[in-house]
Amino acid sequence: MGYRVAIVGATGEVGRKFLQVLEERNFPVNDIVLYASSRSAGTKLTFKGETVEVRDISKENSFSGIDIALFSAGSGVSKTYAPLFARDNAVVIDNSSAWRMEKDVPLVVPEVNPEDAKNHKGIIANPNCSTIQMVVALKPIYDKVGISKIIVSTYQSVSGAGAKAIRELEDQVRMWCRGEEFPKENYIPRRIAFNVVPHIDIFLENLYTKEEMKMVNETRKILHDPDIKINATTVRVPVFYGHAEAITIETKEFISPQEARDILSKGKGIVVMDDPENKEYPTPIDAEGKDEVFVGRIRESLVFERGLSMWVVADNIRKGAATNAVQIAELIINQ
Repeated sequence: MGYRVAIVGATGEVGRKFLQVLEERNFPVNDIVLYASSRSAGTKLTFKGETVEVRDISKENSFSGIDIALFSAGSGVSKTYAPLFARDNAVVIDNSSAWRMEKDVPLVVPEVNPEDAKNHKGIIANPNCSTIQMVVALKPIYDKVGISKIIVSTYQSVSGAGAKAIRELEDQVRMWCRGEEFPKENYIPRRIAFNVVPHIDIFLENLYTKEEMKMVNETRKILHDPDIKINATTVRVPVFYGHAEAITIETKEFISPQEARDILSKGKGIVVMDDPENKEYPTPIDAEGKDEVFVGRIRESLVFERGLSMWVVADNIRKGAATNAVQIAELIINQ
């Protein structure tokens, strides 16, 4: 059996990756329909060796016949069009932040809370990329001994901010090599080449950024644990693909680093790379182009009596976005 699949935001970084992941995972696509804004309409993309022309979504009056719609076109587009697809009986899997905290919309990471996907009413939300890799890495430990506190600092690649941010890093590196002055106004809030910027999304009244609070609120929703305490600092770094996170947790019961390695090595979608003596630990380059979440540098916390620190890396465009959404689609058709 094949399905009619739509991609909304098909010409963006994640939209193009949707096509690649659907093909790689041999998702049963009978027909594919690609949508984007009027600016990108007419672009031709390739799927399974065939050329597909991108349509202008604003000119569509009906989405009847679509079985699954993968969205990565921003919150505004999702708020406008996701309900229309759902009205016409498609299941929408949305990569924006538009629906993540809506009570009746499941927020799903298939390795963590696959059962939540059953409770959709036409729309399922894909979590923030940094949240996805963190909960994948922590879920096996959470299930075994419980987690009461999480402290996380992220090192997020520019691809998380889209194609403009990728080009900006490329341009700034060239400017630096040529000895040119950098422009005062940038897409990323501060110069990103050879720099780190502790500012992703807008600052909120509590002085945390929206990105940081996404990690807090989304993790609680995914784990169904409103009492877990989470503190996040999110930072943009001059890396093209792959997010890294330094995570320290307080557990409810003691667990040794070796026990954690053993548990994580059996976890779904996790690869343990943890041999510091031989310089074995994951970096964004190791994760680029892969769907697993990589964990290393597992050690006892020096702050919490029952705690661990670890280093977690994943490809933010794949597992942090496109692959997770396609995995949700796989859950839907298997259900």
